[in-house]
Order: sequence, then C-alpha cells, then structure tokens
Amino acid sequence: MAQRHEELVELTPEAEPLLAAEQAVSGAVDRRGLVLVHALSGDFDAASSSALAVAHLLATLPHRTIARFDADLLVDYRARRPRMTFNGDRYEDFAAPEILLSAVEDDAGEQFLVLSGPEPDYRWEGFVAAVAGLVERLGVTSVVALQAIPMPVPHTRPVTVTAHATRRQLIESYPVYWGELRVPGSVPALLEMRLGEAGVDALGVAAHVPHYLAQATYPAATLTLLEHLGRLTGLLLPTETLREAAQQHRTEVDEQIARSADNTAVVAALEQQYDQFTAAREGSDLLGDVGEVPSGDELGAEFERFLAEQDRRRE
Repeated sequence: MAQRHEELVELTPEAEPLLAAEQAVSGAVDRRGLVLVHALSGDFDAASSSALAVAHLLATLPHRTIARFDADLLVDYRARRPRMTFNGDRYEDFAAPEILLSAVEDDAGEQFLVLSGPEPDYRWEGFVAAVAGLVERLGVTSVVALQAIPMPVPHTRPVTVTAHATRRQLIESYPVYWGELRVPGSVPALLEMRLGEAGVDALGVAAHVPHYLAQATYPAATLTLLEHLGRLTGLLLPTETLREAAQQHRTEVDEQIARSADNTAVVAALEQQYDQFTAAREGSDLLGDVGEVPSGDELGAEFERFLAEQDRRRE
C-alpha cells in the first residue's frame, strides 16, 4: 500500500509556535514572509560547499529542530553507508542519517528555516510533496536552494554563481548565461520546479567550484553561497570565520600549485580564459573557453565526470 507523503515527515513540539502564528494569519497577504533555505548534500554539492554552509549556520546561530523526515524510507544506505562504532569486540553506535527542518535566528533575530541532510534517493515526489505541505502549514513564502557545481574556473578569481528561479524577477540582477541544457536531475531542482507550479516563489544559487578542487573542501564557495543568500533574502548571516578560512585555504592551495610547473600552467590558462570572458561580457564573470560560454555538451560532460568520481569514491 502506497504511503501518503504526509507520513514521511513528523513535526516536533518545537514547531507549535510557528504553526500557531500561521493559523492566526487572516490571509495570504498577511503572511510573515518566512524564508526556507535548503541544502541537501548529494552529487550537486561540489567540495561539500552547501553542506558546509548549513553546518556553519547551525553551528553559529540559535536553532531548534521543528520537523524530522523518515530517512529510513528516503535514503539508500548501501550507496551512502552510515558510520558505526566498533569497540574491541562489539558495536556500540550507529550514526543514522537525518533529514531535519530547523528554525534558525539570524544575527538580527529574524527567524528562517533550514532544511538539511542527505538528498533523498527514493520517493522524490513524495518528499517534495511533504516539503510543500510544510511550506503551506508554516507560512513560508520564499524557498532558496544552495548548491555547488564543478566548473573550469581558477581559484585565484572571485567565486561566481549560476542563479535560477521560478520567476525572473526574483533574480533580476543576475545575468543569464545558458540556453537550454539537459542535466542530471536532483531533488532540490525538482522541489523548485514543483513549488513554482504551485505558485510559491523558489530560487537558488549554485557556486562554481574549480574542477580541480571539487573533491576537497573549498571555503570560498561556502562563503559565497552565504553572501548570496543574504543578498537575496536580507538575512544577516555570520561569515567572518568563513572569510578567514577562505583566505587561509587560498594560501595553502597557492603553495601546492606553485610546487608543480604543470599545475601552474593550468591555472594560468584558466585565469586567461576567465579574464577574456569577463572583459567580453563587460563585467559578467563566468568562464568559457577562450571567451566563449561552455556548450551544453561541455557542461554535461563536466557534470558526468563529477558524478562518476562521486560514484568511485562511494565504492
């Protein structure tokens, strides 16, 4: 018997104040404008940039868990095996995956929601419907996705992003770089599309991570995601420690690159291409090959290489 999507999620008692506030609203125009940020870790999170962004928010801002999703029904444990603790002659602990919705307060005391955890492997439509139900019940009016993708960009230039939304007005200040592309699907992308179909404002930014750093951590991309999140929502978010981490990481990467003439030449070529494209677009800043925007086939191939590497790491 098929399970109803409402049964995939359970609200905690901590959700009651939000539910009560929404029930007191007389109409849609009186909604408080609650923002929901989602950063589900998966294949479209190069250098774990969005997962680290959420971890940073939850580590530095007051928060409480208001909903838990049934990860046992949503996550393929054999694809992403949870860790267990073995001590001497017995198993002592099982770190089960969690998909949580948290209520968080920014540095100005403004409340917003954060959806975090592994990207579901199963029940995509059911999960999306469950999230949409929470959006309605909790009075959410704006949903923002944070992601990161590998791109042929140098680490010596500012981190750039691709913005997307259900309405162009939501990201009007961001340039449009691509035509029609066919890319592998993801739960965050499906959620944005379904919310748009339901008339809910949904948008997101994907940070461009240098392809040669996509399997490491890249604090500069995490910092950029939070900066754009603040820009798009008005939330006041802590970023100083991330800024320091990004500067330290840049120094370390520079030192490693300098040890190899081949690596230095690759980065120099990427810098030249980046600068040529930036000049050609009069300040727009996304890299293409010798001043050209990468083709759909080139971008698709880059995605496929990244996903294949993710699969090899899991094995």
